Amino acid sequence: MTGAQNYINHVALVLDASSSMSHLSRKVVEVADQQIAYLARRSKELDQETRVTVYVFADTVECVIYDKDVLRMPSLKQMYRAGGMTALLAATLKSQRELAQTAQLYGDHSFLTFILTDGQENASHRCPDAPTRNARALVDAVSGMIATQEDNWTLAVLVPDQMGKREATQCGFPKDNIAIWDATSTQGLEEAGQVIQEATEKFMVGRTRGIRGSRAVFSTGAEAVNQDTIKAAGLTPVDASGYELIPVTRDAAIRDWVVESGHTYRTGGAYYQLSKSEKVQARKQIAVLEKKTDQVYTGPEARALLGLPDAEVRVRPDHNDDFTIFVQSTSVNRKLVPNTRLLLMTN
Repeated sequence: MTGAQNYINHVALVLDASSSMSHLSRKVVEVADQQIAYLARRSKELDQETRVTVYVFADTVECVIYDKDVLRMPSLKQMYRAGGMTALLAATLKSQRELAQTAQLYGDHSFLTFILTDGQENASHRCPDAPTRNARALVDAVSGMIATQEDNWTLAVLVPDQMGKREATQCGFPKDNIAIWDATSTQGLEEAGQVIQEATEKFMVGRTRGIRGSRAVFSTGAEAVNQDTIKAAGLTPVDASGYELIPVTRDAAIRDWVVESGHTYRTGGAYYQLSKSEKVQARKQIAVLEKKTDQVYTGPEARALLGLPDAEVRVRPDHNDDFTIFVQSTSVNRKLVPNTRLLLMTN
């Protein structure tokens, strides 16, 4: 008799070690070590095996740790030294090519790679690890590789500015697998670490729901929600008799509006429509509404669906043609925004 499939995650960090990263060297090690400690903790909690690979790149690309058990990972202190140019495309190609040689026997294997860079590509054309010296051909090689990766591969990149984002898009990175970070300060790097951690949490929770890879690993907002992700997350549809949607026509406090609409206010029973980017606390419940049918889905899985960790996190309302996000209010004075709706749980 065969047992349940083992979830095996192969997580890779591909870290820019060019000269311009020198002022952040100590912070890079600290953030990478924090990410590895977090992966170790969540792997135990979710009963997933996680193996870590680390590449550093400047003029050349070096694999300093390959597919090592996350519970046995050393600090990166001795392995990260900044100096040189930025062979970003060569690092992307080499990391994915070598990881593709990893055995995928007996288990549900999934590959998640984060590339962190503070600048534009400028050295791959003369990097010994690059398959070609031609700059255009290198871009084509990366976009061709990304286009043909299997559904259990997730490749994401953090870039310093809009120009970096444009270049990553030209290289074929899915738009929601590209994030911009502030490469000028240790604070910016700390925040980049948070972004990576939130994306990893979303990935690992998604694994327990049968999701094997993602082309929207950095999306924390309504654009991450669709029929497939709702089904995969096992979201609970709320019985239509158990809630009411009330239009908000003017500025009002949430309790006042509920009472004015002829209902009794119950703490935690009213949800406001997310209309701007804001922080959502760990204890707050989330509901998603399918616009076409006005069907509401709720439950703890709703947070996981949006990639929200069990901690306070900033969420964007990102426009989505099919779904709207509602956040539970625990305050009687929450200001409602006109031209939104209020979701009231009546049971």
